Amino acid sequence: MSPPAGHPGYPARTLAFVESPVQLLNVLEWAHLHGLQGARTDGLPSVPAQIRRAPAGAPAAADAELTLVVLSPTDPMTRGQLRRMADLARDEGYRVRWEEARGGTTAPFHTIGGLAGPLRRADRIVMGDPFSRYVQLLLTITRARDLVVVDDGTATMEFVAQLARGERLVRWHRKGGRPGPRDLLFAPVSSSARRRLTPSEHRRVEVFSSMPVTETPDGVTVTVNDFAWTRARFGPPRITASADMVGTSLVETGVVDGDRYLAAVQSLARAHGATRYFAHRRESTDKLHRLAAETGLEIVRPDLPLELIARRGPIGRTILSFPSTVVHTLPLALAGTGVRVAVCDIDPTWLTETASPRAQGFLSGVTGTARDVHRLAAVGPA
Repeated sequence: MSPPAGHPGYPARTLAFVESPVQLLNVLEWAHLHGLQGARTDGLPSVPAQIRRAPAGAPAAADAELTLVVLSPTDPMTRGQLRRMADLARDEGYRVRWEEARGGTTAPFHTIGGLAGPLRRADRIVMGDPFSRYVQLLLTITRARDLVVVDDGTATMEFVAQLARGERLVRWHRKGGRPGPRDLLFAPVSSSARRRLTPSEHRRVEVFSSMPVTETPDGVTVTVNDFAWTRARFGPPRITASADMVGTSLVETGVVDGDRYLAAVQSLARAHGATRYFAHRRESTDKLHRLAAETGLEIVRPDLPLELIARRGPIGRTILSFPSTVVHTLPLALAGTGVRVAVCDIDPTWLTETASPRAQGFLSGVTGTARDVHRLAAVGPA
């Protein structure tokens, strides 16, 4: 008789659910740190052993196997980056299961039905977005005793804080508004997910993050993501003499006014000699066309997360950003290269009338807690 899953002699089955390229990257970083192996059988080469080396005390690779499940969105830019990241994961030896989770009215039923068996057999669940209704629904099926949350950007900071305070899980840019009909309908599932993400005698919870965690819930293990896999796998990059700028989707999420944002980009570009603008995958085409026409910046649509793009190079000696995930992740990914990351504060006058009351404080916190960055004052119109 085979020993139960997770016991010595039987590989622990780990399912990781991702919905964005950054989430997939951070699952690879987490797997690298813990020395997990792939569950593949197709014979394709894996990354060399010296890159996959686990730190002292981490479980041996033979004791765990990982399967990545991509809950594919419909946005073409996100899908393109996810496919490139999925290829990288396969190159590392991991099995990738691509689910057209939003490909029509019946797609969620097919996806959840097809994943029910693997979910019940999994010993560990890794997720990139605990706010995702899809992920929260999947959590109601699993019996896994180990749950891991990897970074999904600045939202991770809010997730940990809400879990510590026992609050309902709500994305920071929506907090303060009244729950809609769909929120009320989904409330029981969301409450169940929050309970499952709370450590107990029978459940372990780990948060794997490069973000500052100031409120740690009781029993939650916080593990630091220092982008060791990224630095071992790519670079060092060639450094150019100019500056590059990183775009944000704060306009698209309704937090920042579009005209104010364009004026700020124009002022920053002129003041620092920026030549390229790395667009966020959610930035609208119309906005980017306007940016190119009015600022003269070369608009770059990255096909991979910016941490990998910057590490591969070429990249500017200075990287300009507004408050976002990259002010925490790029200094780690580019450690030792001499590249300077500079962050520009969001002026309160840039916020829209519909922005969450918490927006200014949250964005200031993102900037204020960033390490190894140069802080720039908010800029006025060009």
